[in-house]
Parts: sequence; structure tokens; C-alpha cells
Amino acid sequence: MSTSEITDTSAPEEQQLKLNVTYQSPQACLREVVVTVPQDEVRRYLKKAYDELVPEAQVPGFRPGRAPRKLVEKQFKDRVQEQVKGSLVMDSLAQVTESQPFSAISEPNFDFNAVELPNEGDFVFQFSVEVRPEFETPQWKGLDIVRPVEETTEADIDDAIERVLARYSTTEPTDEAAVKGDKLTVSAVFRLDGKVLSQFDEERVTLTDRLTFSDGVCDNFGEAVTGVVEGETRTAKVQVSSTCDDESLRGKELDVEFQVIEVLHTAQPEMTPALLEDLGDFQSVEEFRGFVRESLQRQGGYRQQQAVRSAVVDLLARNAAFELPTDLVRRQTARELQRKVLELRRNGFPDDEIRRFVNVSRQNAQASTEMALREHFILEQIAEELKIEAEAADYDQELELIARQSDEPVRRVRARLEKSGQMDAIRNQIVERKVIEAVVAEAKVTDKPVERDRAGDSEFAIYHSVLGTKETDSIPQAMHDDAPGTDSKTETPR
Repeated sequence: MSTSEITDTSAPEEQQLKLNVTYQSPQACLREVVVTVPQDEVRRYLKKAYDELVPEAQVPGFRPGRAPRKLVEKQFKDRVQEQVKGSLVMDSLAQVTESQPFSAISEPNFDFNAVELPNEGDFVFQFSVEVRPEFETPQWKGLDIVRPVEETTEADIDDAIERVLARYSTTEPTDEAAVKGDKLTVSAVFRLDGKVLSQFDEERVTLTDRLTFSDGVCDNFGEAVTGVVEGETRTAKVQVSSTCDDESLRGKELDVEFQVIEVLHTAQPEMTPALLEDLGDFQSVEEFRGFVRESLQRQGGYRQQQAVRSAVVDLLARNAAFELPTDLVRRQTARELQRKVLELRRNGFPDDEIRRFVNVSRQNAQASTEMALREHFILEQIAEELKIEAEAADYDQELELIARQSDEPVRRVRARLEKSGQMDAIRNQIVERKVIEAVVAEAKVTDKPVERDRAGDSEFAIYHSVLGTKETDSIPQAMHDDAPGTDSKTETPR
């Protein structure tokens, strides 16, 4: 445990407080801070508050602003002290975060109501705050990086269009046996040693090889269910995630019973002018293909960025060892998942792709979050040294891309993200991307042609905890129920 004491008296009195700040480090990434405001400063704030109040104070028996100062101070003492306490706390916190040799990564944690402004003597309060770990910035110039390059072919565009049209296909209930690609309405019950752990009713799924859940995977879904008919029940196995919250259930194999309520064959629609209009007011098939090509290229660019980012931070992290407390990783898990979903939405990934990502991430939450935090801290430190910041134009571009994917006005997207506190995640995306670009500009880069990742084409994902754990509500969806076009507009093809 270390202790440090810093007194900030360098700025003019009218601009900054004279503070005495001490802090301890009870564990990595945590500071316990004690702030002492000298009595003279408390008196200065009180005097200013009363100076502003006296000319307007309404005291019985006196005209407004005519009551003696001592009488005003007596009558309004409690209100003024509460006001001054708030001002001192807020001004102190702002000053402390700017002047101390640590970078806060969360809001200060303290009980404001428990803090009291004394009638005499210094004003003292304390708080705890999570901070960025301290480490030496790794050498980031001259790295050797392999950059994957995807080519978007006409066949890729054809496949993507086929997936889009599948969302507009007509479905008809059938008595025939189900085949790959059919839609199924299923209910399911998950058991361990005969005990029911969870269940869901009438979910619509696509018959693919695998079915993924928030905390488990059914690898033999296609094998078990292909050939099923309406009203039939099939059984399969589900592997519980090795990182689920309940350690005793990690890696366990559950029995799942699927009851098929309905089998639906699909028929794809023709590319008519009416359909092109529904897809997004496209005037021709060529224009729609251009849109699909652009979307696929943006998704490929995102995968390239992620591959390069992974290579960069892997090289940097080797020379930047630091401890991350388990509690910090746990608290940041949902926030990190939100950030990644926003990135996927920005880069045009459709809802089914995002569901797969969320399920995989939930199953590897702690490990992936710890890695993401290490990456963030390293890139943020480089950003500070290079004075890289997110500009207003950067925010506008990010929000425009998100709005385009969700078919919403930019102002609505901005309002929603501000209300949910996710603008900070947008800021991190911008800054980290700029840092990666700066590192790559100084690196030795070798381009390597690769094929598009098609791993997700053989699986379908739904949000359900096989263990019955309550689902996290804070995960942003790819589309929103109140968004125009949720039912009639296409989601960008994968």
C-alpha cells in the first residue's frame, strides 16, 4: 500500500481551491482519496454564497434584500451550508481528477449525504475511485504486422443478397420433414440429471448445424432436428460454457428436449421494383448490389481492423504487464459488450450476426473483458502521449453510420446513446481506432489475402440462458422496436 500527499496551491485563488489531497492504493486500479479543504476556503465559499443571497433574501418584516446580514445568515444557514457543501465537493473533485498522478476510469464512489460541512475547522471528505493501471508505455514504433485482405467477389454479393431475400421470403406451414434452412417454431426444456434448469416457449429458429445460447451451445442441433415434422419432439445435448457464473456447472452436458410446434418452408421473392423499394428505396438491382458490395466491404474492413488491432495489442501487451482486479473486470463486462455491439452495428453487421457475437462473448465474458481492458488501457495511454482525441466530426461520422444501419434519424440515435451513457463508448472507439492507425503508419505491414469468415453461416443464435440465469438487459440490440423500418426494411447483409 502506498501513500502520496499533494497540495495544489499553484493557481489563483479565484480559480482554484487550495486543497490538501492524500491517497492510498489498497489494491491495483483503486485509490482511496482524502480531500481536506482548509477553513479559509470554506469561509470564502460561504461568504460568496451569502453575498449573492443577501440582496435578494426575503425575511418576514423586511423588504426583499433589506434584512440585516446576520439575520439572513441565521435564517438561511442550513440551505446555504448544503449549497456550499455541494459546490466544494464538486469543485474539489474536478480539481483532484485534473491534478493527481492517476487517471480515473469511473465516477468517484462516496456517500454525499454522509459528508458534513463543519461550523469550524477544515472540511474533510473521502472517496474511492477506480483508476487506470500504471505501466510504462511499450515501444510501438516499427512493429511487424500482417494485415489480412479480403476480396469481395460477385459470388459473395450473390450469397449476401440470397440471405437478404430469405428475410423477405414467404413461409408456409408444412407437414413435410424439415430440411436445412427451414424455419422452425420450437419450445425447449433444458435438464441436468432429470432436473429442469430452464425452458422457453415458441421461439422461431432457423434449422442450421448449431444452435447457440447465452451460456451454452447445441453442437448437434442440425443432426438432431433435420427430418423432424410438426408436433414431433427431438432430444439433443447442450454444452454449458466453461466460463458461466456457476463454477459447478461449467462444461456440464445438459439434455435438451425440442418440441417442434411448426415447420415452415420458405420461398424467396423475386427482385421486383416493389421489393427494391421496401429494401431501401433502391431504383434498380444494380444500385442494390452496389449497396450490398459496400456493406460487405465495410464488414471486411472491420474484420481487417480487428485483426490488425489484435496483432498490434498482442505485441504491445507482451511488454506491458499489469494487474487487473477481478472486481474491476466483472463490473466492466457489460460495458465492454455494449461497446463491441456498437462497433458491429456501425460496420453493418445484421441482427443474427450480432446475436452470435453476444452469445459467444457472454460465454467468455471474463477472459474477453480482461483482454479488452488491457487493450484499452494500453491504447489510451498512447493516445494521451500522442494527444489523440475524438473530434466533433468524428462523433458525427460514427452516429451517421449507426443511424444508417438502424434506419433512424441521427438525432434520435444521438439522444438514445446520450441517455443510455454510451457516448463514452463511441469516444473510446474513435480514439482507439486513431491510435491503431498511428501505430500501423509506423509499422512494417505485410498484406496477406484471406477468404471471408463464413463460420457463422452454419449456426443460429438466440438469447436464452440454459441455466436459467436472468438475461442482462443492458445489451444494445441491432435494431429497435420503435425504429422505423424494423419490420419493412432490410438489415444489412452479412
